[in-house]
Amino acid sequence: MIMNELIEIYHELLSKVNTRFIRYLYKEIDWGSRLIAITGARGVGKTTLLLQYVKLNDIVKQSLYVSSDNIYFSTNSLFSLAGLFYKYGGKYLLIDEVHKYENWSREIKNIYDSYSDLKIIFTGSSILDLYKGFGDLSRRALVYNLYGLSFREFLLFEENIETEKVNLMQIVSGNTNIHVEKPLPKFKKYLEYGYYPFYKEGNFKVRLNSVINAVLEVDIPKYLGIRIATIDKLKMLLQIITESAPFKPNMSKIAEMLGISRNVLPDYFSYLERAKMILLLRANTKGIRALGKPEKVYLDNSNLMYALSPDKIDIGSIREVFFINQVLVKDNCTLPS
Repeated sequence: MIMNELIEIYHELLSKVNTRFIRYLYKEIDWGSRLIAITGARGVGKTTLLLQYVKLNDIVKQSLYVSSDNIYFSTNSLFSLAGLFYKYGGKYLLIDEVHKYENWSREIKNIYDSYSDLKIIFTGSSILDLYKGFGDLSRRALVYNLYGLSFREFLLFEENIETEKVNLMQIVSGNTNIHVEKPLPKFKKYLEYGYYPFYKEGNFKVRLNSVINAVLEVDIPKYLGIRIATIDKLKMLLQIITESAPFKPNMSKIAEMLGISRNVLPDYFSYLERAKMILLLRANTKGIRALGKPEKVYLDNSNLMYALSPDKIDIGSIREVFFINQVLVKDNCTLPS
């Protein structure tokens, strides 16, 4: 029975997951909700979070984890799987990389409406398609976004060093009580490779470049329905940003370099921003001006800077990126108008 094969894959993955280190988002999620969405960039640990939920709550026998790109779904639907799983007493359906499944939002809505005591938790490796698909689910799903490791999480993940969680106002006011022995070497490691948890698996730069290529060649074109020619333009734009960031963009000049209309360039920036490849820092303005061109452009995190432009590392720029990246987890970050 093909269902048994899915269960075997699930148990194999589960056996490799430990619960020693739990991401910050775990405590923020209302796990009592019937429909939960966890979005975020590729490689930040969404799959691990799902499987840890199963282990921590001892619900292995009542749950099923599937990845929506499994070959099973070439001839079967999510809805039919949910029905079969429910028939045999299933209570927790965990769907990974749901954006790879066509018409995912409609089928999840149907599952939600048809099986009133079935909990559904799903993730999307790219936030792009989730923006498009949430129309039918906006009133039903609780949506959470998982970011990469903070420096505090890195210290715990890498060296088992526990520090208190503090906000920006506490730091500015000096109202903290954090003591880490020789923090600067540890911070340098974090800036180079500590944002993505998969650095523990080795060959970090190779893996990170694979993530970048997957975002540019799979996520963005597939889920925004753009042409192959546009993919090349996006790669060129990312290269321009890599060589220049941080910088204040001259939209006319960049459009000329890419051979595209200036009017469509903001869309290109938006694609890369929503895919968590870049950060756009805008002025602190309201109304239609707030939707205008960004004041400064950065790569999304310091790991990307070291991976894409190792020969042009500027510590001042690295610190700027680190600050903005971390602040955006909980707050907005803008330039004064």
